[in-house]
Amino acid sequence: MLKLTVAAAVVLAGCTQNSSMQQIRARGELRMVTLNAPTCYYLGAHGPEGFEYRLASEFARSLGLRLVVRAVADPESMRAALAHGRADLAAAQISPDASWLAIGLTTRTYEQLSQLVVQTRGRPAAHNIAGLHNERIVIPDDSPQQALLQGMRNQGIDLTWNSVPRDQADPLELVSSGAADFAVVDASEFAFAQHLYPESVVAFALPDPRPVQWVVPAGATELRDAADHFFAQAQSTGELARVQGEATTESGDFDYVSAHQFQSDIATRLPALQGLFQEAAEATGLDWRLLAAVGYQESKWQGGAASADGAQGIMMLTSDTAAIVGVSDRANLRQNIIGGAKYLVQVIESIPKRIREPDRTWLALAAYNVGYGHLEDARVLAQMHGKDPDSWADVRAQLPLLAQEKWYSRVKRGYARGWEPAKFVEGVRQYLAVLEWIQADKSARNRLEPERAASLVGADDSLRRLD
Repeated sequence: MLKLTVAAAVVLAGCTQNSSMQQIRARGELRMVTLNAPTCYYLGAHGPEGFEYRLASEFARSLGLRLVVRAVADPESMRAALAHGRADLAAAQISPDASWLAIGLTTRTYEQLSQLVVQTRGRPAAHNIAGLHNERIVIPDDSPQQALLQGMRNQGIDLTWNSVPRDQADPLELVSSGAADFAVVDASEFAFAQHLYPESVVAFALPDPRPVQWVVPAGATELRDAADHFFAQAQSTGELARVQGEATTESGDFDYVSAHQFQSDIATRLPALQGLFQEAAEATGLDWRLLAAVGYQESKWQGGAASADGAQGIMMLTSDTAAIVGVSDRANLRQNIIGGAKYLVQVIESIPKRIREPDRTWLALAAYNVGYGHLEDARVLAQMHGKDPDSWADVRAQLPLLAQEKWYSRVKRGYARGWEPAKFVEGVRQYLAVLEWIQADKSARNRLEPERAASLVGADDSLRRLD
């Protein structure tokens, strides 16, 4: 018993030293361990995405450090990375239980997440916990939902459930397929996942939201205090709300009919076109998922699509645009997709070089839809209103003004249906987010066992450095 205590003390002492602020500043980087999940971290068309990634990036920036992200297989692997000194903080929508408190310190709560009970569309709705008696409930293994239901059971509520290993299936997938009756999920996760599982609907919300915190190694009090200060500042300045808003944009507003159709089209139409999108991506340097999202927004991946103004094909090329990019046959799927990709590159290159991604691409997509001149007019209006003309969020708010005489009369190109490019870009972003997460989810499942093994033995070759 004494040997075990001494060994544990040595491990914790090593972790504290590795994650002291002096040690972190000396190496110039903040090491974060997280999960590959839409609410945490995943690789999108323009690089890393996810709420926890965005938040940790701002924290690292406030300390003048680079952020190093390590995405592992499950919470057990996160705790191992933290306990063995391979990470300075764990950030993955954590509500720390005893297993976390045994190896680390918690920051202040920076978010409260509503817990939703979700069922499939069309079945009789449950309205409260009593309606879950003798039903098939599924939750992720080693999750806050598991701790939540266990707490209810300890209070005398008769509940049974199955905990699903993360490498087997998504609980919402089981509900949608009829293999389970209910799942308990975070509201933020459901906002994203309902695009993937449109047959899932909310039955009711549990009464108490769960608090979300970061965890740092035991003894790393200086780092914990720095994170607490960052959260307090971010809340008072509105920075936390801004980051949450960006994460909400990634999930997008849900529309059942379009989401259901998109899911169907991913299975039936995309396989025949994916190779062409990938070929176009290789030719232009763009991400194939971005091109696929643009194509879906334009034509719903219908090769015979045509508009009243004469645009045709998957990427809805006009005759003038086709001539610019050397497309001789707009009905040819390959020519159409590659031509659309080439034209998008041209538009992106016309955006001022100082504008950083992803705003650069979002602005280019608006120009792709409405024309570069009208985009410039919206940027002029942004300046008139004291906003940032290089920010997509600020320019997006100005675009609808191009349909109002009070404003379009004050800019060079005049009237435009400015709400259309705003909707176009948001549609592309939503389709892109779904395509990104589907691919990331598949990649994560393929890597799951090797990553778990790497995490447990202490391998560091899965670190991704982000300057």
